[in-house]
Amino acid sequence: MLITSKAIVLNAIKYGDYDLIVKCYTEEGIRSYLVKRIFKASKGKLTPAFFQPLTQLEITANYNDNRTLHFIKEAKISTPYTTNHNNIIKQTMVVFLSEMLSNALKEEEENPSLFRYLETAFQWLDSHSNASNFHLVFLINLTKYLGFYPEKGDQFLYFDLIEGKFTNHLVSNLYISGKNLDYFKTLLGTNFDRLYELKLNKTNRQDLLEILIQFFELHLPGFKKPKSLEVLKAVFN
Repeated sequence: MLITSKAIVLNAIKYGDYDLIVKCYTEEGIRSYLVKRIFKASKGKLTPAFFQPLTQLEITANYNDNRTLHFIKEAKISTPYTTNHNNIIKQTMVVFLSEMLSNALKEEEENPSLFRYLETAFQWLDSHSNASNFHLVFLINLTKYLGFYPEKGDQFLYFDLIEGKFTNHLVSNLYISGKNLDYFKTLLGTNFDRLYELKLNKTNRQDLLEILIQFFELHLPGFKKPKSLEVLKAVFN
């Protein structure tokens, strides 16, 4: 069955000498594709450049419920990026976030609100220069769609990472307090157009990122810390 839908590339792995396996988040949920002979000398309509991390595509594919890999018939870039793939900070952030999403998104069912969030978030990143805290706001707001977004709790002294809530009475040894708690509270409710309000230095930013990754690890079974994390840290040093 041929279906045309929008898709966001999560990762692409070379398969054999000429083929590519591509994992995307589409309007129908997670889908994986086998793109045959894309590295062959005689170029077709598709090129490896289409499948860079977080590229936004429109894909027409032949779907078969009995297969885990589907076949792309046609694809085109639906929203061309101008900075996400050639600005070193954004490029590193894009690789990191694509890995976070690859590890976090497992469901094959459609989730229109999540797809719209991803689509508009990466379009925002591409069109704005103030991006140093984008990944922090992106990740905390992503938890809304994954089911563990914290309720605000300005009056509390701690945030329990295991329970996923603010508290004055700790029941675990995994929690946020002090300055990190203040920064974490500031993240909640912040949208991309208010990124400039986050006054974070390098250390604050890295501490918050480690906290967010741990939060994901605790609430998403099988979630793995991205290998690209150290590269992201190096770029922000």
